Amino acid sequence: MKKFILLAALTMGAAFTGVKAQEIADNAIGLRLGGGSGYGAEVSYQKAAGANNRLEFDLGWRNDNSFDAFKLVGLYQWVWNLDGGFNWYAGAGAGVGSVNDKRDGDYNDGAFLLVAGNLGIEYNFDIPLLLSLDLRPEIGFNDYDVVDGFSPDIALGIRYQF
Repeated sequence: MKKFILLAALTMGAAFTGVKAQEIADNAIGLRLGGGSGYGAEVSYQKAAGANNRLEFDLGWRNDNSFDAFKLVGLYQWVWNLDGGFNWYAGAGAGVGSVNDKRDGDYNDGAFLLVAGNLGIEYNFDIPLLLSLDLRPEIGFNDYDVVDGFSPDIALGIRYQF
């Protein structure tokens, strides 16, 4: 099933490569508000890597009675224009993090790696504001139940463009 979804996304991307994308901002910084993986808000930075490509870096953290954790994710994204200020984008990347699981005296500590995909829609306002809604499925790799395996993450992004 995962291979089918990846193949479908790549096929759709190849079909739309001829569509000219709207010019994207050189830089954008803000928040990515989600929580499918339990990290809540992430600080997000985007850097243009061409007329319709960009890099995105997100830093998320969590500190509560159950977990102390952080993760840093880097993604490469392709951006296509739908209409006016509406764009859709797809991307892939990887990340690294650390977790301290404090539930029930379990105290699992350790670093982890993850791979991630990204699919979303965004709107560029006439002012330097970018709103986005995206899905980022992640697969974590370590020996702990906290981040081992598949984790979907749906988030709303609010960024200032400059």
